[in-house]
Amino acid sequence: MAGGELKYDMSQNAYIKLVLHALKHRSSAVNGVLLGRSNDDVVEIADSVPLFHNHLGLLPPLEISLIMIEEYYIAQGLGIVGYFHANERFDDAELDNVAKNIGDHIYRYFPQAAILLLDNKKIEALPKGKDRSPVMQLYTRDASKNWKLAGSDGGSRLILKEPAANIVLLDFISSQKWQDVVDFDDHLDDITKDWLNPDLFK
Repeated sequence: MAGGELKYDMSQNAYIKLVLHALKHRSSAVNGVLLGRSNDDVVEIADSVPLFHNHLGLLPPLEISLIMIEEYYIAQGLGIVGYFHANERFDDAELDNVAKNIGDHIYRYFPQAAILLLDNKKIEALPKGKDRSPVMQLYTRDASKNWKLAGSDGGSRLILKEPAANIVLLDFISSQKWQDVVDFDDHLDDITKDWLNPDLFK
């Protein structure tokens, strides 16, 4: 399989959950993991789990969360297939070392792993345009094991399963649904808060 041909097919719920997580914590960096499976030259991203907004690079909470996530999703035939990251500063479009290190860790277990970096400018442009492309950039590992932006914009390899996902996302943003997103930081502070976000799309 040629590395350049791999496509990432993302479900609407997985996509919206991560964007809402970033919007809930606009002044902090946030991260999450992508759950899915690989079929030939397509990685299907079926779900996502928001991880942290405080302790992005701390190993103990990260390891605990990854173990819990894997235990839950393995029963559904899904594994961790990638990582999501949003930078703290609005104008920062660089992949930082925390993102690369966590991406490297996932890559060891899943060589088709991707990193999705939130693009704040695309989010800002959402209400004004009819853009159906994801508001995130796709990074994959190249032959020299560096994380590189896929293609000129990565848009052609990261595909939203539901073409109207950005319209649905705008509805969620206008109704301030981002306030309901629970991440692992929230769960570790109060274990009654469910990191699976079962009611988010009800």
